[in-house]
Amino acid sequence: QVQLVESGGGLVQAGGSLRLSCAASGRTFSRYIMGWFRQAPGKEREFVARISRSGGSTVYADSVKGRFTISRDNGKNTVYVQMNSLKPEDTAVYYCAASFRHADPGPPSEFDYWGQGTQVTVSS
Repeated sequence: QVQLVESGGGLVQAGGSLRLSCAASGRTFSRYIMGWFRQAPGKEREFVARISRSGGSTVYADSVKGRFTISRDNGKNTVYVQMNSLKPEDTAVYYCAASFRHADPGPPSEFDYWGQGTQVTVSS
């Protein structure tokens, strides 16, 4: 069992930056592939980025590529996403998620544990 707690959300102007953090409980954090998703009102939850167990491999959605950077610190049981050049369309609740069962998780159904989410609002 893993518990995930996100932090770092808030209100920012377009063009600004935020860094989200996700702290995980337990001693097996390094066994999980970690991901970030987001969900805007009235829309489905969408993939943002994921990072391998060691942190050596990352995957991004096209919509955030070049602007967002996912990273992890296995010693601190924490995964981050640095979000730069934010746009109003980045406004959403952001969730971190952990996958244990899948070697290459993609959709939300392939992630086993979820945080409660943190709101990011980008004003124009």
